[in-house]
Amino acid sequence: MTDATTAVTGHEPDVDSLHHMCRLLAEAAEGVGEASRYASELALGTRLPPARDGAARRTLLRTITDPKGLGWAPRGRGLAGLGRLVGVFTSRESLAVSLAVTGLKARIRAAAVHHPELLGDPDTARVLRAVAEDRQREAVRVFRAILGRKGAERAFALLAPAFADILAWNALTDENPLNDAAGWEVATGRTLTGAEPVLGIGARIWAFLDRGPGRAEPFVPPAGFTERLDTGGTIAGYVRNIDAVGTDGTLLVQRAVGPDGVQRYVVQLAGMSGLSGDSPQDLLGAVHAVARPATPYSRAVCKALRTAVPSGSEIALVGHSLGGITAMNLAADRDFCEVYRVTHVVAIGSPVDGKRPADPRTRVCSLVNEHDVVPSLEGRSSVSPYRLPEQFTEFTWTDDTHAFPLCHAAERYAHNLEHDVPGARAHVDAELAPYRGRVTATRLFRLYDR
Repeated sequence: MTDATTAVTGHEPDVDSLHHMCRLLAEAAEGVGEASRYASELALGTRLPPARDGAARRTLLRTITDPKGLGWAPRGRGLAGLGRLVGVFTSRESLAVSLAVTGLKARIRAAAVHHPELLGDPDTARVLRAVAEDRQREAVRVFRAILGRKGAERAFALLAPAFADILAWNALTDENPLNDAAGWEVATGRTLTGAEPVLGIGARIWAFLDRGPGRAEPFVPPAGFTERLDTGGTIAGYVRNIDAVGTDGTLLVQRAVGPDGVQRYVVQLAGMSGLSGDSPQDLLGAVHAVARPATPYSRAVCKALRTAVPSGSEIALVGHSLGGITAMNLAADRDFCEVYRVTHVVAIGSPVDGKRPADPRTRVCSLVNEHDVVPSLEGRSSVSPYRLPEQFTEFTWTDDTHAFPLCHAAERYAHNLEHDVPGARAHVDAELAPYRGRVTATRLFRLYDR
């Protein structure tokens, strides 16, 4: 990756070529990592024949300890895992990690080509230069300085197109061994499943802390509230409804008679409510939902739907932020899909790319503002070199709102859909056409963690 001056020289690298190189480097990192793991387990284990044990073991140990050799195994187990920790704490180079880090830097450079504002802004350009030159501590220091001067709002929005890759690069180059697995997952084209990439706190810990059974109670809204909800059956209208419902733990379910006379249901799920509280939509629930499919939020929604939607009904799940994650978690639940036919999931500003519906017929639409950092929190950026499965349709765009969380707000997404991205709006509206008709019932529920 070159420095910020390349942004004005007119000699930018080709994004497709960079993405191709990223994928090749990730494959090479995987192969070398497996070779290093195998060598480590042989050298530190008991699998070598006794007659050859001494010479072979010394050769293998040189292979993983010599600075010009394979280095420690990124995913070693047992004594090999201990060797990995020694390598991290002594800053011993690992060839597999070096390849993965080089691939991440190429991805960050490709993001900067696609989003020249990353290099056009002096502060974010300094972060990217530090990444390019493997100066991990300086990158962290500069990022903290940006937070102090400009606030998190602008820093996160500007870095959003490359944020997932920067976090992965930081995880693989810092001295914290706990977040290495998360960095490795992102670097090799996976999405985060085991731990988050900052501190490395595992998904099992989040699940242990977020054990609420979920509860739902029917909710009678203030007079006139239901009449103000959108009943046009468009994606912009659904997002407007989610914005109107708010993030205080309220679920909205609309029943509509489609053009074919069939009754179907649109479940509209709001995003995160706050840092903590009785709602399953708090910060803990949001972190938990990214990595795990069953959460208090999903369990509460299931209980609400069992009272509002007959078994066997066709439903569309439309969710913003944490609501989109929960929509995908429900669609990935085989038991849920045996009760309901989930025809569509529409996730707005949500990190859902690593999740897969249980029913192969379910259509998924992901709508992403590229300066919204939230959709990249499961490890895949909006300008990723890796494509999504055919079940997925992803629409990404940029607007002039480079401030977070404003660019993440449901109201802003509704505005984008109505005014800025007619192609995305038309596609999703066409997908949801069977649900467009006379709304015959509106149900609201309060959702609780316990």
